[in-house]
Amino acid sequence: METYGGRRGQTERDAITVEIGYALFSAAFAAAVLFGAVAGPAVLFELPYTMELLLLRTAMVLAPVLFLARVVSVLVRFRPGRPQPSQPGRTNPDS
Repeated sequence: METYGGRRGQTERDAITVEIGYALFSAAFAAAVLFGAVAGPAVLFELPYTMELLLLRTAMVLAPVLFLARVVSVLVRFRPGRPQPSQPGRTNPDS
């Protein structure tokens, strides 16, 4: 954004779109892995009914919480228009 309150350019809109897609994809992947790790034993093994219920309900609570936390953390870190950090390992020619 060149001026305060100005319109965003196509590059910034594309960057925001990519960042939202990354946030959603990585959050869905993390939530699925967590759900599988917590609820997996209940599905794979013969456990007492109470334990199966506890594992499934715990997974059903934790997965959406992780999903939302991941999306928020990725999008809060992203600041459009901010200069990107220099490449690591490269030295400044003036040094």
